Amino acid sequence: MVFDKLLKSKPVILTKEYLLITLFTIPYAIVVNHILVPHAVVGGGLTGFCEIIYFASHRVIPIWASSATINVLLLIAAYFAIGKRYVFRTLYGVFWLTFWLKIIPVLDVPIITDPFMAVVLGGIFNGTALGLVFINNGSTGGTDIVAMIVNKYQHLPMGRVLLICDIVAISCGYFLPEVRSLEKVLFGLCYTFISSTAVDWIMNRMRQSVQFFIFSKKYKQIAEAIIRDVHRGVTYLDAQGAYSEQPYKVITTIARQHESAKIFRIVRDIDPDAFVSQSQVRGVFGEGFDRLRDTR
Repeated sequence: MVFDKLLKSKPVILTKEYLLITLFTIPYAIVVNHILVPHAVVGGGLTGFCEIIYFASHRVIPIWASSATINVLLLIAAYFAIGKRYVFRTLYGVFWLTFWLKIIPVLDVPIITDPFMAVVLGGIFNGTALGLVFINNGSTGGTDIVAMIVNKYQHLPMGRVLLICDIVAISCGYFLPEVRSLEKVLFGLCYTFISSTAVDWIMNRMRQSVQFFIFSKKYKQIAEAIIRDVHRGVTYLDAQGAYSEQPYKVITTIARQHESAKIFRIVRDIDPDAFVSQSQVRGVFGEGFDRLRDTR
């Protein structure tokens, strides 16, 4: 119990989140420097604009330098528009992304020679990494900052703003001598679509939660077992049968999807005749789940 409380303490959680943000920015940099740039495929977002600067300057201005400069300017704007708490988290992610973009060399020959397979695998790889960064309340800055600022003042959906930025970046790449190909523009759109899909899949999968309603005469034993073995809070609801008109207690609890098997096992072992209802829930915030974000 002491060890479990230690793992759930705020300092340990924050340390874990910052460590994972540091690690999961590495795949992002690998995809950019080992797949996108060698194939001259412009991806979406700020990295896409930085690729354009890199190619337009005849590879003189490195991607990490333009990314760091633009992100700093955006973070200054975000500090006044959104708030310092958001800026600090984003600054941390931006720092490590810039660091990895700088120390991971840009290859002349891509690690995956087939451009289509490179785009597909790069999108999956990058989207998975970004999704895990977002899960840990991190951000790599870029057009995410633009979307948040626009959303605050114009109330446009963030997804729409990000899509517009992606399309503009990829389309601009067509006018570069190294990119001037409809095929490469389509590759850029495919990469962005696959990456975005992977981000959504990871975030929905990792944050998926379930709600239980358990009807049993042995509600006390079941509740105690869930608290002790699954470490989830339990609430009793007062109910009355419509047919029998007898009062009884209903257990309700919310848990992660992967914890469902434990709860079913507990109920089955204590009361095989119990009636159990399980449903998917979205947006669970509070202790033991996602934290409410304060963007002031």
